[in-house]
Amino acid sequence: MVLPVVLTVGALVVAGCSTGPDQPETVAQQFAEALEAGDVQAAAALTTDPTAAAETIDGLFEGLGSDSPDVTLAGTGDEDTFELDVAWRLGPDPAEDEAGETDAGETSATPAAPEPAPSVGEWSYRTSGSAVDGDAGWRIRWDPAVLAPGLTADTSLRYLRAEGTPASVLDRNGQPLMEQRVVTLVNLDPTADPAAVAPVLATVVPTITAESLAADLAEAGGGPVTAVTLRDEDLARVEAQLAALPGVSLAPQTRLLTVDRALASPVWSGLAEMWQDGQDAAAGWVVQSVDPDGSAQRVTGVDGTDAPDIRTTIDLGLQVRAEAAVAAVPQPAVVVAVEPSTGAVRAVAQNAAADAEGPVALTGLYPPGSTFKTVTTSAALQAGAAAPDTVLPCPGVATIEDRTIPNDDSFDLGSVPLHTAFARSCNTTMAQLAVNLPPDALTDAAARFGLGIDYVTPGLVTVTGSVPVADSAAQRVESAIGQGAVTASPFGMAMVAASIVRGSTPLPMIVQDEPATADRTVDAAPAPVTAALRTMMRETVTDGTATVLNDIPELIGKTGTAEYGGTNEAHGWFIGAQNDLAFAVFVAGAGSSAPALDVAGRMLRR
Repeated sequence: MVLPVVLTVGALVVAGCSTGPDQPETVAQQFAEALEAGDVQAAAALTTDPTAAAETIDGLFEGLGSDSPDVTLAGTGDEDTFELDVAWRLGPDPAEDEAGETDAGETSATPAAPEPAPSVGEWSYRTSGSAVDGDAGWRIRWDPAVLAPGLTADTSLRYLRAEGTPASVLDRNGQPLMEQRVVTLVNLDPTADPAAVAPVLATVVPTITAESLAADLAEAGGGPVTAVTLRDEDLARVEAQLAALPGVSLAPQTRLLTVDRALASPVWSGLAEMWQDGQDAAAGWVVQSVDPDGSAQRVTGVDGTDAPDIRTTIDLGLQVRAEAAVAAVPQPAVVVAVEPSTGAVRAVAQNAAADAEGPVALTGLYPPGSTFKTVTTSAALQAGAAAPDTVLPCPGVATIEDRTIPNDDSFDLGSVPLHTAFARSCNTTMAQLAVNLPPDALTDAAARFGLGIDYVTPGLVTVTGSVPVADSAAQRVESAIGQGAVTASPFGMAMVAASIVRGSTPLPMIVQDEPATADRTVDAAPAPVTAALRTMMRETVTDGTATVLNDIPELIGKTGTAEYGGTNEAHGWFIGAQNDLAFAVFVAGAGSSAPALDVAGRMLRR
């Protein structure tokens, strides 16, 4: 403990003891202990110049990003000299920007790469010093070099992260999808005039107003705020005007950005984390000696290496088409496209309204509506409850287990083969089939298509959905038409479509050669079942609810409308596949499947 040692020094001073063989060693030991404890004032008080020592020690701790070195008295020599062994586990660069700043100039949905992890440096050395006996007793003769080699009254030390060439995130063909680029933070201090700043920024970010800036400043309580972050091309349009405004400062920094601004989205957060992990693993570190004029010389360190590029499975051409397809939809709209043969994710697109809600294409959970009839039909076929040609009733409205089930607009087909009921999306047929299935039949059938399976996928954060066991017949009625407790993400329904095309569920993958691991292994649905589903999904396009897409060759699919929130409002769905491309389209609050069909058409028609 420092306190008893300090008392000992005081006692020695009062007693007038200024000499003795152990006194230089005692004060050196106390100095080492105070440094190790990070106690600047205690260490400085043991020197002949406490003011200068405190300033230097405090600056050393700040510059190296650590106030807890290991300091050991290595020994004492003749004429009151001593040596210290010092070891630092160096922390993060204190100049790193704080995490969580809004990249508003890009879009509120731009994924911010995680804050760089500290590149840990291990720096050990030995210094020497001497003690002097004065009126106040023994003290360390102040010399900054006692703290670190080469440190003087005119220099300081700083720790920095050292990196090689930053990696790029590439698409399947090696085209850049995301790169580290310079952006500029537009910072306002309390003296800035929002009425003067807003018109300038609004020319590049129309949502910025004087009122919004004033509110941000008020919330900061007198502190500075970052109004917006601008790419170079945007900054060039307003830089001169901003530089002339009082209270405005511009701070450049580097960030991982999508090369195409239109592709910025929170769905890339998993890739951003992977990219940052690669940067952290490749990073080195350096300790510099800094002169008063700002010039610096390397003292020690480890060079950083070039992090490897990340080659994704994203098809940039398809991604751009999918983004364009959802961009014009006023409601949140998303597309997820997967390659059935490999599980490779080819596109994940969200419009601005969806981006505002987060990565909903991958993790948003919604009732899947009639797209879930792929699962219900699979369960019925596996149970032998019906065959594709089995004739079944499709009344406009049916009361089953006290649950009234209508078809869309109460259409009535009479009695039709199962494949027709599927293609025309008969709720009443599916509900009656499900009543007689075992409680876990839909749960098991969904799992055979990847729905309800948890995947850990490098570079991708996903949730597929949930299909609870339906213990009661009433629960099975609701589950059969994708309502009740059944939920699915657009990603999960894309996996369903991919599983039907492939005949088994592929492991999803967004980084080439790095497939997911699943939380459990489930047998594939029988081949005749998936073959029958593919035929029925083709009929859905040629003669069913998706005939608006009949001009697209080889397309198979299933439409869906899903009520939510206990109201008559409904989401719109379409899942489908064309050759080796399976996909799900989701439009929140669309009212019908028509907007989802429109999105699919715009994406697939070239």
